[in-house]
Amino acid sequence: MSTTAKNILAVMRTGPYGNQTAKEALDAVLTAAAFELPLSLLFMDDGVFQLLPQQDTQGIGAKDLSATLPVLPMYDVERFYVEQSSLESRGINSAELILPVEVLDSEQVKVLFAESASILSF
Repeated sequence: MSTTAKNILAVMRTGPYGNQTAKEALDAVLTAAAFELPLSLLFMDDGVFQLLPQQDTQGIGAKDLSATLPVLPMYDVERFYVEQSSLESRGINSAELILPVEVLDSEQVKVLFAESASILSF
């Protein structure tokens, strides 16, 4: 968990579908990345569902957001974290996620928040 003094932490707390929050969060992340702002993403709560592969969105008429996440490193967004308790409570194994993430316990999440200059919560 190495962050810079001006790091922006985007906290993804909502599931990928049901509202526009996850899509708007990705748009904000890509916008910040375009301005070369140092950025990290933390997935927690239902936000961990954004990291699952092969999301079938055909029945709900939504774009599969899981296709966008793997391209984030191309925009220099390369630090991805996930809260361990969020994975465990949803029965998700970090090995099945579409991004290489660092799994953090609750104390490590507190440190990440404290080290971040700005926090955007979605």
